[in-house]
Amino acid sequence: MNIGEASERSGLPSKTIRYYEDIGLIRPERGGNGYRDYAATDIHKLRFLQRSRGLGFSVEECRQLLALYEDKSRASADVKSIAEAKLSEIDRKIRELTELRHTLEHLVHACHGNERPDCPILEELSDSAA
Repeated sequence: MNIGEASERSGLPSKTIRYYEDIGLIRPERGGNGYRDYAATDIHKLRFLQRSRGLGFSVEECRQLLALYEDKSRASADVKSIAEAKLSEIDRKIRELTELRHTLEHLVHACHGNERPDCPILEELSDSAA
């Protein structure tokens, strides 16, 4: 099938599919005319990549997961290790975002939001930048 159909079946834009090919995540066959010819296995890999990226895995992590998926002698511990590392990263980001939210919430509550020029938000930003 051509890239348009592969895009439709996988739910990924053609540009993303070409990118994944450029970086070696997928390798579709080439027809006699030189056009890409995607097989059902390519679509399966593209969906795998789409779901992996949707869970926050980086391209390199997706490469590792795809390699493990294709390796029938893999240890599930290897897959779990990658997922646990991603989960720890997500937890760290959540903590950072929660701290940012609390700081910004405090500043918003400290600002009167009236016609006066006094603004604790700008004062804090000015102090933090110095």
